Formats: sequence, structure tokens, C-alpha cells
Amino acid sequence: MRPRILFYVQHLLGIGHVKRAAAITRALIESGLDTTVVLGGPSAPLADFGGADIRQLPMVRAADSSFKLLVDANDRPIDEDWRNRRRIELAGIFEDVNPDLFLIELFPFGRYQFRFELLPLLDKINRNIPVICSVREVLVGSSKAGRDRKITDIVERYFDRVLVHGDEKLIRLDATFPAAAQIFDKLVYTGYVTDGDLAISPVSAGVGEVIVSTGSGAVGEILLRAALAARPLSTLAGKTWRFLAGDYLPDPVFEDLRSSAPDGVIIERARPDFRAMLPNAALSISQGGYNTVMDVLSAKCPAVIVPFADGSEGEQTFRARKLESRGLLHLLEADALSAEALAATIDLAVDAEPVANIDIDMTGADTTARLIRNMV
Repeated sequence: MRPRILFYVQHLLGIGHVKRAAAITRALIESGLDTTVVLGGPSAPLADFGGADIRQLPMVRAADSSFKLLVDANDRPIDEDWRNRRRIELAGIFEDVNPDLFLIELFPFGRYQFRFELLPLLDKINRNIPVICSVREVLVGSSKAGRDRKITDIVERYFDRVLVHGDEKLIRLDATFPAAAQIFDKLVYTGYVTDGDLAISPVSAGVGEVIVSTGSGAVGEILLRAALAARPLSTLAGKTWRFLAGDYLPDPVFEDLRSSAPDGVIIERARPDFRAMLPNAALSISQGGYNTVMDVLSAKCPAVIVPFADGSEGEQTFRARKLESRGLLHLLEADALSAEALAATIDLAVDAEPVANIDIDMTGADTTARLIRNMV
């Protein structure tokens, strides 16, 4: 019998977490592990889990980018009855799958609101099987007193390993999580997770174009409108500009953008072949989500990054600054975004020397699968 993996994934706003989890899941399956993914967020049409068994919990999402209010599938704030139902369903899925290893995305470093269902389950498991955390290399800090200590206490009590999906030569976990030293013996850096060669596109797709993308689109309207206004001000005004508005961008906003687009501008929903288009592009303009940045670097495409930075969200900015310092992209800080500033940054990116050597470990999916297979 092949080892069984249960992978818990809860996304709340964009699709970055779920797409990274999908890439890891495909690698797990390819390495011979039966993988069941339990999802708790909205549907993510472009996330390909490679034939994994998918179990859907009652859906929950963040009402806005503050993440303070969580709402259910009917846009009602979740309550204790909803939490009890989720807790029971998750426990039932675990019992049905009876996994040889439990893989949890982000928690306890994030998704702390979901300890109501995870901690009872972890108590029940009681270290009878390996429990592994899958987490990106840059975390969003908490202002709540004692939170870091609570996180490390949970890791020390319940988790066997923390797989950090990054290259420690570029960014170490302790750069954004100072308490990492307390769990140093459990940390393993896997390299960055990328989508591999999943997307296939005709050779002509995106050739010579400026591709503007905003991931899921949940928080992308400002960048899309700024890029439209920047186009006639930049040296690439004569190029075709393709705007990829994610599936979470509201339909009225999408239709308004499309109806106002001038000649030479294509506005469409996100495409599954986005990654394959990038090597053909004259320039990529995007937010700074983990997956998009890795796609751009893999393609060695000239890039302008305008990170999402609402509220306490500093993850994208932190990573983009590190990469800009290596000459791998051009950064325009979110609070400096305007049509004129974006056009000027575009011109800088076009005039820069092409990226020749990335020198960053991007084997994260395969390395994660190998490590997990060794554990079971």
C-alpha cells in the first residue's frame, strides 16, 4: 500500500497559498504518495492538484484585505455553530483518510484563527504520525503580545518538521520571524516552489507583449488602472499590452476595464498558460506574490513589481526588495504608485541589462516531496 498524505490548505483572499500547495501536491503524487487535499477556501480554478483526492470543508474567506472578518459561503460572519461543523467535518476526513503523515499549510505561523479545528485534531493524533508544516519564507508579523511564543509552543508540541519554501541564502525565516531560533532544529529549507512546466502555450503567445498580471485579482484593481494610465507615458506604448485580471476581480470592474481599453490593449481573465507566456514577453508588470515572482524569475523576463502592501501586509515588499538588491527585478513601492512613477520604472526595466544568472534554489516542490517520502 502506498503511503497516504493528508494536506490541509486554507486560503482566505488570493490564491497564492493554494497554487503553491497544488504544485507541492503534484510533486507528492509523482513521487508515489497517495495525497488527499482538504480545502477550506473559495474555489481556485487555476490550481491543478494533479489528480489528488480533494475534500472541501465548509468554505470561508476574508471579507477584505484586513483579514479581520471571516465570512462563509453566504457572506455571513462565521459563528460557533459554523466552527463546530467544520471541526467535526475535518476530524471525519482525517479518520476516513487515516493518513501516514499530516501536512499543514502555514499554520501555526498563519491561519491562527483556525486553531479551533486544528488543535483538537493534533491533540487526537498525539504524535502517532509525522506532522509537518509547509510555510513560505516570508511571514506577516503579528502585533499581538506573546503571539510568537504561542506559535513556537505549538510547533514544539505538535510538529516534527517545518518545511520553509525558500532559499536560506536569500531569505531566512528569522528575518521576519525572530523566534525562529527557538525551533531551529525543526526547520528545513526546501528551495522555492514553482509550477514547473505545467503550462503549455503556443510559441506566439505573448511575444513582444507587456503582460500585466495581478494573481487572483482580489486586490489588483489599483495596479490594473495605474498600468492602463501608464501605457501612453512609457517607451513601450507602441507594444500590445495584455492585462490578466484574476478570477476574483469583481465582474463590474472587469467589464469597466475592458470597455475602456484602447486599441492595442487586451483585457482578459487569468490564463492557465501565464507561465509559458512570460519568456516571450517584452516586460512583466505584476504584484509581488510568491508564485508570480517565481514565475517571472524562472522565465528571466524583465519585470516591474508593485507589491500589495495594505495594512500589515509587508511580505511582498520584503521579498521584492531582496530580489531588487540582486538586480533581478525593478521595484515600485505600493505607496509610490502613480501612472508617471510606473511609466518611469517601466523605462528603467526596459533599459536594464537582461538577467543572466538567477542563482536561487527553485527545487522546492521536488525537494518537499522527497523529504516527506523519506519521513513515511
